[in-house]
Amino acid sequence: MIRLFAALEVPPEIGQVLARRQQGLPGAKWRPVDSLHITLRFFGEIDEAMAADLDAELSRIPGPTVETALEGVGSFGEGHRLNAVWAGVRESESLRLLASRCEAAARRAGLKPDGRSYRPHVTLAYLNRHARTDRVAAWIAGHNLLSSPPWRATWFGLYSSWSSSEGSRYDLERTYPLS
Repeated sequence: MIRLFAALEVPPEIGQVLARRQQGLPGAKWRPVDSLHITLRFFGEIDEAMAADLDAELSRIPGPTVETALEGVGSFGEGHRLNAVWAGVRESESLRLLASRCEAAARRAGLKPDGRSYRPHVTLAYLNRHARTDRVAAWIAGHNLLSSPPWRATWFGLYSSWSSSEGSRYDLERTYPLS
C-alpha cells in the first residue's frame, strides 16, 4: 500500500516567504519548505495496481498552466480541536479545473469520490494539543495580510507520503505537464 496525493509544488522563493512566518506559535510543528504544496486531490492508501491505474489516468489530464498566488492565513479546527494553520491560495478557474480533473481521474481509476469540498491552501504547521486558541488567533491576526507574487505552475505531481517520528515526508513520484 502507498499513500498518495496530487499537488502543485510551492516554488522555493515563495516557500522562503512562508518560512519567515513560521514562528511565534507555541504548539506548532512547522512544515519544512520543501514539503510545502497545494493539494489537488488526496487519494489515501492504495495498492500498487490502483496506483498504476491512477498514474495512467492522471497522465491523460489536459490542462492549461495554473497561475496562482497566496492570500491570507487561517486554521483548521475549532477551540481545543485546532489542528493546523495554513496560507490561503488565490482562487482561479484553472486551479479549480485541475483539481476537478484530478478528482475525475481518481474516480476513473476506481477510487471513491472525495466528499469534501475543495479548499486550496498550503499547510504551514500542524498543531499539537498545547496550541492555545488565543495564540493561534493572534498568529492569524499578525499574518492575515499575507500575499505573494503570482506564479505559474507548468506541471503537477503525484506524491507519496511517508510517516516518521519527525512528521510526514513527501516524495515526488511522477510529474504531469500542463500547457
